Amino acid sequence: MIFTPFENVANSYDIIVIGSGLGGLTCANRLAKAGHSVLLLEQHFQLGGLAAWFKRGGHIFDVSLHGFPYGMVKTCSKYWSKAIKDSIVQLKNIVFDNPQFSLTTTFSKDDFVRILHEDFKIERSVVDDFFNTVRAMNFYDDQSMTTRELFEKFFPGRSDVHRLLMEPITYANGSTMNEPAITYGIVFSNFMSKGVFTFEGGTDRLIGLMADDLQANGVTICTSAKAERVLVEKGKVRGVLVKGREIAAKAVVSNSGITNTIDQLAGREAFSSDFLSRFDKVTVNNSSCQVYFGIRKGESFPDVGDLLFTSTAEVFSSEEMRRMDTKSRTFSVYYPKTRPEHPDYTIVASMNANYDDWAGLDEAAYKQAKAAMAECCLLDLERYLPGIREKIDTVETATPKTFHRYTLHTKGSSFGTKFEGLDISRTLFKEVGGLFHVGSVGIIMSGWLGAINYGVIVANDADAYVRG
Repeated sequence: MIFTPFENVANSYDIIVIGSGLGGLTCANRLAKAGHSVLLLEQHFQLGGLAAWFKRGGHIFDVSLHGFPYGMVKTCSKYWSKAIKDSIVQLKNIVFDNPQFSLTTTFSKDDFVRILHEDFKIERSVVDDFFNTVRAMNFYDDQSMTTRELFEKFFPGRSDVHRLLMEPITYANGSTMNEPAITYGIVFSNFMSKGVFTFEGGTDRLIGLMADDLQANGVTICTSAKAERVLVEKGKVRGVLVKGREIAAKAVVSNSGITNTIDQLAGREAFSSDFLSRFDKVTVNNSSCQVYFGIRKGESFPDVGDLLFTSTAEVFSSEEMRRMDTKSRTFSVYYPKTRPEHPDYTIVASMNANYDDWAGLDEAAYKQAKAAMAECCLLDLERYLPGIREKIDTVETATPKTFHRYTLHTKGSSFGTKFEGLDISRTLFKEVGGLFHVGSVGIIMSGWLGAINYGVIVANDADAYVRG
């Protein structure tokens, strides 16, 4: 991908987008198609944010392309290209394996209804009432009910059912049982449609197609260009400071984290005390760890499923899932069909994590902890693929410190903020005219589908503001 060198960037644009996560990319694309001149700034050398990939040992590893709901088909068809929409394919074998149950599912609503009724012996009317309840949830519902209370209402005392329903969502957005039920219900109902999907060709192909679309629509893309400051004057944005140079703009959309946007880019002095008092109650979500395994060329392994939710913990616990010694992890299995043009076998182990657990380690302890994490993942993987250790030629690890370094997210957050961050994000432009935020906030606006849809919403807001 060849983008615009910083020295060739113009002195002013209608709108500047800071950050190229899926929300920022979508927002920039929509604004350019609406006729605005748009500059997209990315501090990293490649686009995508957490929709990232990297190359090691002759393998391409996807960082976050591990599954999204069917809604991506409609969203990409409407807001991106046909080539992107046509490359979305279903992951048909989703495996759950833990001390309470083991099963394989298509992760569709119909299959979950069948499993709950036939395998978990829940009355069909109760299952239907549960799905109808979560499907009806929206942003404006009463937030007093927690997910734990929701589960106890429909499935009292059934920790096995709670685990089935909650474990994949906790992996997807970091939510816990004690948070508002709507933060669970909205995400769960999105997934509970026609199954889990992924992108054929990998993240690198997806971002490449998006970059082509952006440039075709006239977006100026500049990578390795870290925004130092959003320039605010008399309560309105007037541009962005990049590499010591001021670039003027009528509006700025930040695809940085909401905490980064307020504390570092705009600066707290730009906001009212009332707004800051609400903002200071916002907490960032947890981070992640990953271990990447590449299989030696010429070697292979049998189909054991596309996505494996595995755990040897006796019961589900979102707190246990974030521990450094967690017994819970997912395996995203990539077969040659994932990248038909570059067939390969790779496996990514993913775990939720707390940034603070890793940040305080000295160099020796950090290295030792990463090696221990990789070994634990490998031991678990051997339960499903005996002999796989001898076939692996590449092992790479990522911790919350890794995600912080590459994304600049506060504490390396993989899923933005807890629910209170959504209101702050949505009302940012009411505090500073022309300043908008798009990104993972409130748990709900997280994941690939949430990020893209939020990009569309914020593009509409920015478009209306600039047109006056």
